[in-house]
Amino acid sequence: MTRDLDTTTGAVTGVPASRNGGAPAQLPAASRPRGLKGRWARITMIAAVAGPGLVAANAGNDAAGIATYASAGSQFTYGTLFFMVLVTVALVMVQEMAVRLGAYTGKGLGALIREQFSLRLTALALTCLLLANTGLVVSEFAGIGAAFELLGVPKYAVIPPAALLLWSLVLFGSYRHAERIFLLMSLVFFAYPVAMILGHPRWGNVGSHLVIPHVEPSKAFILLGVALIGTTVSPYMQFYAAAGVVDRGAKPEDYRLIRADAVLGAVFACAISLTIIIATASAMGGTGPLDSAAQAASALKPVAGQNAELLFAFGLIGASALAGAVVPLSASYAIGEAAGVERSVSRSFRDAPLFLGLFTAQIALGAAIAMTPIDVIKLLIGTQVLQGLISPIVLVYLLILTNRRCVLGPAANTPRYRLAASLVVVGVGAMSTILLVQTVVGWFGLG
Repeated sequence: MTRDLDTTTGAVTGVPASRNGGAPAQLPAASRPRGLKGRWARITMIAAVAGPGLVAANAGNDAAGIATYASAGSQFTYGTLFFMVLVTVALVMVQEMAVRLGAYTGKGLGALIREQFSLRLTALALTCLLLANTGLVVSEFAGIGAAFELLGVPKYAVIPPAALLLWSLVLFGSYRHAERIFLLMSLVFFAYPVAMILGHPRWGNVGSHLVIPHVEPSKAFILLGVALIGTTVSPYMQFYAAAGVVDRGAKPEDYRLIRADAVLGAVFACAISLTIIIATASAMGGTGPLDSAAQAASALKPVAGQNAELLFAFGLIGASALAGAVVPLSASYAIGEAAGVERSVSRSFRDAPLFLGLFTAQIALGAAIAMTPIDVIKLLIGTQVLQGLISPIVLVYLLILTNRRCVLGPAANTPRYRLAASLVVVGVGAMSTILLVQTVVGWFGLG
């Protein structure tokens, strides 16, 4: 397996390593970077840190996520901003635990769950993950098609080549190459802050809603809060983050950089989510829920102009493409780890047939279904139900694994961290249960 971080901190930050196990030594004052050189050094450091954590978190801002955030802005204007601050804290903790497991054990979540828990429960969790992820892959390709239709290009001319491109990226590249492409895809998310500024939000209201809790005693507000959690803290993100750390070749001594990647990635992804909410709130706040991210892009046009609509569409294309690769990879990693077979983007089809075969099947099936006249919204509801089923399970597994000293040794959760993480898991589990119950009740016409 390729070790991309073997040089550890000294090589990444430009600080020479000392002889006490790789800890960074202090530079002489005269040789420390200043001015422009110092800024470039910091930019280089951030670029070097970026990896699986940033990719996994940004993949959560996919077509379904954009539709949910845009709907939050259109329904309740700035009312969900403080709630998203809480969700950001939850995502930071969950992502950090996932990458810590990968860095210290050298194993992904699928392998650790198989080793530490019942095979039947593991099989159930992984089956649900595969089904939910396949539905999400369909929505990602549908998002790509919808975004190009905004630009006047029919989805039938876009989805097949997009699927082939994503498949080729993973099948014929190394993990390091694929990760760089994923990080480049993440740059499209800067389109949303620009769209937010073009929407001319009321900054005073934005600031107050970021720090003052706002709750409305309505079913719509509660369900939207559940949807915000479900689309931000998705189980596939934890599977990918842990597996990506392993595939990258990270070691325990690389944990500081891996943790920085996870934390910065979660904060960046949630900051982008906030800009989507603010952009749509400024343009159409109070008009009611939206049906799709494409509808949100179109609605921005009368307020912010043609450029904002194009920016929103461009962001949707990149976000859907990124998630279209990451979502099926997370399921392939999980199944491959649980089966104990070779799984790496850096391997050939001959070396990792199950891993790459599952990835290929998900891409092919997702693209094929996305070209049919399927009701994407109903599809998203169905996948959210499955996500609601597996999210508490995966988070409980994640918490138990990071609590066990037999798994992580001294890197296991401290008592305070264990308490905070338990509150996060209980909160997410409770909200996911509410979403599941409300959806099932709706099926029977009782909601």
